[in-house]
Amino acid sequence: MVAGIIQGRLEGVFKVKQDDFKKKKKGSFFKPFVYLIKGVLSPLLLVMDYNENKRLDEVGDHHEEGKKKKVLSPKEEKRRRAKLEAKRKKKEKEQEKMQQKIASLSKDPIKQQKLIEKEARKLKVARENLEKQEKERLERQRKIEQIHAKQLRKEEELYQREKAKLEAKQRKEELAKQKREAKIRKKQKESKGKDVYYNQELASQKPKKKESIFTKINNLPTTIGNAFKNNIFSKNARNKRDINRQALLLDFDGDDAKRSDIKLVYEYEAKSPEGKFVKGHFEAFSRVEVHSFLLSEGYEVYKIHTNKWIALKYARSASNKKKIKNKDLIFFLTQLSTYLKAGITLSESLKILARQFSKTKAYENIFKSLNYELSTGESFSSALSKQGNAFPKLLANMLRTAEMTGSLPEVLDDMAAYYTEMEESRRQMVTAMMYPSIVGIFAIGVITFIMVYVVPQFADIYGSMEGTEIPAFTQAVMWFSDFLKHNLLWILLVVMSIVFLIYLLYKKNKSFRTLAQLIAMKLPVFGNTIIYSEVTTFTKTFGSLLSHNVPIVECMDILNKITNNEIYKRLILDVIANLSKGGKISDAFENHWAFPIPAYEMIVTGEKTGELSEMMTKVSLYYQDLQKNAVARIKTFIEPALTVFLALVTGLIVLAIVIPMFNMYTAVQNMS
Repeated sequence: MVAGIIQGRLEGVFKVKQDDFKKKKKGSFFKPFVYLIKGVLSPLLLVMDYNENKRLDEVGDHHEEGKKKKVLSPKEEKRRRAKLEAKRKKKEKEQEKMQQKIASLSKDPIKQQKLIEKEARKLKVARENLEKQEKERLERQRKIEQIHAKQLRKEEELYQREKAKLEAKQRKEELAKQKREAKIRKKQKESKGKDVYYNQELASQKPKKKESIFTKINNLPTTIGNAFKNNIFSKNARNKRDINRQALLLDFDGDDAKRSDIKLVYEYEAKSPEGKFVKGHFEAFSRVEVHSFLLSEGYEVYKIHTNKWIALKYARSASNKKKIKNKDLIFFLTQLSTYLKAGITLSESLKILARQFSKTKAYENIFKSLNYELSTGESFSSALSKQGNAFPKLLANMLRTAEMTGSLPEVLDDMAAYYTEMEESRRQMVTAMMYPSIVGIFAIGVITFIMVYVVPQFADIYGSMEGTEIPAFTQAVMWFSDFLKHNLLWILLVVMSIVFLIYLLYKKNKSFRTLAQLIAMKLPVFGNTIIYSEVTTFTKTFGSLLSHNVPIVECMDILNKITNNEIYKRLILDVIANLSKGGKISDAFENHWAFPIPAYEMIVTGEKTGELSEMMTKVSLYYQDLQKNAVARIKTFIEPALTVFLALVTGLIVLAIVIPMFNMYTAVQNMS
């Protein structure tokens, strides 16, 4: 208890700094020293305070215990006593610490002096901080008051302006009303004595302004359209169509339910869930299937029919569905994975995606066809396979494996990452070749312009000068310019024909495609880039397939369908042949010029350790970086090369034009 009183005395001493700041009296700087000495050297006061506080505490405790015993249960009383005991122990510990502190201060006057000086410094800093805070507070308050006053002035001005406008408007309306009433009274006076009925309400209305001739001409198409729609023949046709447009009733046990061996194209007329009348086509095995699917989509069906003309009309769109772009495919996979993870069913997810792609009619039809296939009991991978070229074969095979293992959302995420990386690599190649292509086209255009329009002007000048010797180099340039000027159209036709022929042979002829790819892969600068790209695609796809437990033979079949490089197709076929004989995968890649040695060694290591998928993933990352560096080097090489080529050709043409001028100048000097 003594320690508690002493602690209170000391707290009173150190609390002086705040009171002094508030009162701001002179001499407050020395008050801590007075209180400190008073707290240490007045034992008599401490004993008196101790006795008085002890008596008051005992009285208070007894009173509180007597008061609480009346209302507290035994458990609560036990809990209260435990709390009181914990408080008592805590107080005793604090008192012991305070006694130790007081003892140390009383024994060591140097420490006491240091403590006093430290407290004095703290008081000074605290006073300065308080003064600074007070100034900042007053400054903020002043700024806020200025802002409020400014806002009030603005609001008052705005209110006065609006009030003035409203009053002016009311006065104007009142004057207009008075004028109208005066006109009405005048007309009523004039009509007195005459048997004329005068409608006051109609007279008070403003007459409509006549339309100008320009407005009539502008509204002519709308007027003609309304006249066509509202004539009696159009109304009768519309009424007849609405009467006939009733919900379609099918015979589920008759011809409507008969399934054909192949899918037929049916044309339908229906009302969409939004209330719009739509026409479209759909592939199915019977009218009942089309009808059931459209009803499940929320359509009100009016008509479903098919014939040979409909089949011929939609044959191309039915057999060759539009291929989904890579960026749309990535979005499709990411969104579908998100919906499935959120607990939405696969069918409902595809309906949402169909609405998201509603602006692209081909995509919307693809998603509807997917939903139809799912409604007939097909798996998701099988439904994707039946969409023709719309989805990659790799995706369908990966999803087939995912359906077996039950990891569809994870596989969708993996495939989205795979196609994202492939799209990024393709975009880098396109970006790298964009600038050189533009510079090359620009160079050809500039050279053609100079040869066709500039050089012939100087050729006419040199032809009119007799006795001037023209160098052979200039004559060759002038001859080529003349040939280009008179045969430019034929040259363009020949070049375009050659390019088209090469493109056709590359697409249709396997031997020509193989030869072209072989030459391209043997080129000194571009060859490594092509090899790195093919190795990256092969290893990345192979590793992804193996990580999802696709059999190796099926992996090779998928890789053979994915790649467009005939040399790698032969390599993959060699792998399949080795596997059928019981050989290893690496045997087909050994000592092959189109497959780098590090990639081959990684395949061998993966076969020995049983971690082929991890090895393929590492190889793909390594060669992807090599491909990026190779593309950057090609870009760095081509840009200055094209610039130098353009400057060199232009310089030679200019030189061929300028040399005869010096000869002419020399001949003129000799003649003079």
